[in-house]
Order: sequence, then C-alpha cells, then structure tokens
Amino acid sequence: MDESLAADEAPDGAAVFPLIPPELGVHPLLLAALHAYVFLEGSEEAVLNGAVAEEAMHYLVTYLQRLKGAELKRVREDLETLASFAKSEKWPKQQIRFLQEFLTENGIE
Repeated sequence: MDESLAADEAPDGAAVFPLIPPELGVHPLLLAALHAYVFLEGSEEAVLNGAVAEEAMHYLVTYLQRLKGAELKRVREDLETLASFAKSEKWPKQQIRFLQEFLTENGIE
C-alpha cells in the first residue's frame, strides 16, 4: 500500500488507512488490523524500521491466517462492504484492489 492513504495529521512517509464510519458495521478488530497492516506495509523507512515492520507484519498476517468458519466469513463480508464503500467514495483503484485482494494476497483463504 502506498503513502497516498496518509491522513492530514500523519508525518510525511507514514501510510494511514482512512477513518471508516461506524455506520458501515465493519468489525472494529478488522479495522484495527487493516490500519496496522497499511502502516507497517506502506510507511517509509524514515517513519519506522523496515526490519521491525517486516517482523510485525509477519505476525499480523500469521494471526489473520487463523481465521476460519464464521469468523472468516464475517471478514470476507466486511471487506466486501469496505470495497463497496471505497468505490462509492471514489477511492483510487489501487486502494479498492487492496481491499478486494487482501485475503488472497495474505494467504487467508
């Protein structure tokens, strides 16, 4: 993910996922994981140590790969909701694709 997701308050080089309104009903833990993922994956070396970020990403993805059954179904539905929201808000295509491909790209299916 690139730094174009950075919020106004974020330092230069920090990748930040946009704030998602509670009305969407997306599980807060998924949103927290996505925010952490985008920050770790997309932030520049000046913002955080690459080796440390890579290790943290490894654990984050490993934990998400444990999702099964109803929990995984909920995450799939929430990601579809987020992708639809992103389209309606006219987010850049790469950000929509990130949401659509998140599970597959991280071996979570």
